[in-house]
Amino acid sequence: MKTILLIGIGSGNPEQITVQAVNALNRADVFFILDKGYANDDLLRLRRDICERYIEGDAYRLIQVEDPQREENPQSYGAGIETWHQQRAVLFERLISDEMTEGQVAAFLIWGDPSLYDSTLRILQRVLERGTEVFDYQVIPGITSVQALAAQHRIGLNRIGEPIQITTGRRMAQQQPDEINNVVVMLDAHCRFESLANSDLHIYWGAYLGTPDEILISGPLKEVSAEIKRVREAARREKGWIMDTYLLRRPY
Repeated sequence: MKTILLIGIGSGNPEQITVQAVNALNRADVFFILDKGYANDDLLRLRRDICERYIEGDAYRLIQVEDPQREENPQSYGAGIETWHQQRAVLFERLISDEMTEGQVAAFLIWGDPSLYDSTLRILQRVLERGTEVFDYQVIPGITSVQALAAQHRIGLNRIGEPIQITTGRRMAQQQPDEINNVVVMLDAHCRFESLANSDLHIYWGAYLGTPDEILISGPLKEVSAEIKRVREAARREKGWIMDTYLLRRPY
């Protein structure tokens, strides 16, 4: 049977790779690498560097393909995601069919962890449901940007007797300010924290976590909100892309 490995490779630091991930890398015959079309794609480069650093020998293959672009659906966010996932499922099915033979092992190198804010796992399940390809799959966990953010700011994510929420910028913007006490926000392309700048919240923000280009800013949101937006926009213009995460926390 064919086997697919979903290998979490951390948030940007090659030394975040676990021993389990290194062993998994050395099991794979072929790696499927999705090109998102960035002109300066450090994410592609990091994946290649990880293979060269940790894989013994050079018998493996790297298959780089263009990742379908997600198009915004003005009528329905969910419909846009559904279309994108369907396109990806067709692509993954073709890769498994054309680039693998029976008994081979293929791997996707997943930024962060395959189980947190990544669609590869559910898309592979969709491929299986289509019934054309039969394969086994395994998940190798990785260090997430959430963990890296807390470590770099030297803070604990949880507080005594208090839950931690992980959400998106779009969802966070739908909450009332007094509902936000301890919230990690991912995928906030529109700096929605600005709408809370008059609150007493503190923010711990990080971009390019784990990479040489890492940027960290923290402090009372009312004092650093404008700085974060300015730094974020400048970094995105310079590199052509940005990945950032932040924690909003109300002081005791």
